[in-house]
Amino acid sequence: MSSPAGTGAGPRVLVHTRPGCHLCEVAVEVVARVCDDLGESWVEVDISTDPELEDSYGEEIPVTWVDGRRHDFFRVDEARLRAALAR
Repeated sequence: MSSPAGTGAGPRVLVHTRPGCHLCEVAVEVVARVCDDLGESWVEVDISTDPELEDSYGEEIPVTWVDGRRHDFFRVDEARLRAALAR
């Protein structure tokens, strides 16, 4: 499965979130910290603004993608994210 962001010149990390989601807030904090430390780009996408994304991910948020590949959902493991970005 590939991310809508794909690969290439865009951000290396994409996080699908929804407003009011505590797990999403925590995931964004981890992603921001790791990406800032490593100088990597990332983007947050609110699934509630897109019915297709809402259908695809619904209750499975947050969903984290690295280089266009699904990386994690529900929680982001900082060490695992750092390792994925080191590749």
